[in-house]
Amino acid sequence: MKPSSLEERLIQFAVDVIHLTQKKNPTFASEHLTKQLIRSSTSAALNYGEARSGESPNDFLHKMKIVLKELRESLINLKIQQRAALIEKEEDLRRLINENDELVSIFVASIKTASSKKQYHDRK
Repeated sequence: MKPSSLEERLIQFAVDVIHLTQKKNPTFASEHLTKQLIRSSTSAALNYGEARSGESPNDFLHKMKIVLKELRESLINLKIQQRAALIEKEEDLRRLINENDELVSIFVASIKTASSKKQYHDRK
């Protein structure tokens, strides 16, 4: 996948999270989780932008790992809200969980590839 396409997916994921959470349940738990979800989903997109401008292979890899961390946090948050029935739009929520899961898989593979390339270059 092209870096610009992946960046667009991350941006759209963050926007979709924002839209999904605009009409949230007014409970303390919902408010707490929603704010954290918005932070982690937007952080993934923002940190990917930083990774694309990495100053070195180590910097790139570090920022990619931050993106993965934020995506995993978002995924767990979405699943908590789903199981606690805090988000009413179940179909939209399932779609976001699926997209989040796909993004995690993409970043796991990308990090493995980047790590292998870095190790290869370090040996030279």
